[in-house]
Amino acid sequence: MLVLSGGTGTPKLLRGLKEILPASDLTVVVNTAEDLWISGNYISPDIDSVLYTLADLIDEKKWWGIKGDKTLTHDFLLTLGVDEKLNVGDKDRAVHIFRSNLLRRGVKLSLATEALAGALGVEQKVVPMTDDIVSTVVATSEGVMHFQDFWVSRHGEPDVRSVVFTGMEEALPSQGFLALLEKEDTVLIGPSNPVTSIGPILALPGVRERLRDKKVVAVSPLVGNRPVSGPAAKLMEARGVPASDEGIATLLGHIDLFVVDRKSDYRGECKRMKTLMRTKNESLAVAIGLLDMIECS
Repeated sequence: MLVLSGGTGTPKLLRGLKEILPASDLTVVVNTAEDLWISGNYISPDIDSVLYTLADLIDEKKWWGIKGDKTLTHDFLLTLGVDEKLNVGDKDRAVHIFRSNLLRRGVKLSLATEALAGALGVEQKVVPMTDDIVSTVVATSEGVMHFQDFWVSRHGEPDVRSVVFTGMEEALPSQGFLALLEKEDTVLIGPSNPVTSIGPILALPGVRERLRDKKVVAVSPLVGNRPVSGPAAKLMEARGVPASDEGIATLLGHIDLFVVDRKSDYRGECKRMKTLMRTKNESLAVAIGLLDMIECS
């Protein structure tokens, strides 16, 4: 199974799927449009969250970073006058250094991710959506800014006028992503932000066209008609769709099986189940129920 993932909602589902599926049967293509350089190192937030989840290292309170990590380096940088955009943990920073050293030597992000997965003991295949530079830029009432500035530095407070993926015109899907699209018959769009997490993956040239020949399953990131976390509602409205499962379906496009929360007001064709995943057992229950739905559909 091929899973399209962002960095928060979908890793919660991966926490359950990895307990059921053999590692060779679970592959993940991850959004990279939120990547950026900080303090001399390349950070790929969504890839790291997926890798940490599969390696049983994820901080399950925040769903980013490594559990139990310290921030000694970050704290000391602040005393030196360095204003880091993200509160980077020390072990997390070591991962960024590992990746950045490879990138500086000319290694593509795909190969750097493969090397990092191996070093972390991750057996599942994790692939960046592209090896090209794509950035999510948000036009707000306070000016145009990178998504990380909008969400982390400004806590998602400014009004959103538009969302643009810069560099998308020149970008191509990674070779690993293209190979998976040829190989896999079922594609699962995970419950991540449809605008800034899944949107960039689907916006890559040729991806939507290739998905038309696949069995596409999508799990809504909304629970009880609301996002569990993050700025999805504000971003969806900026895209001209309602912050509802109707809006999710519109943004995702072709879907063969749409799974929504059992409390959703969605009136279209769908399957319903409890999709809130606060604990490992809830993630496992959702994963089991989802695989049963896929097998029966």
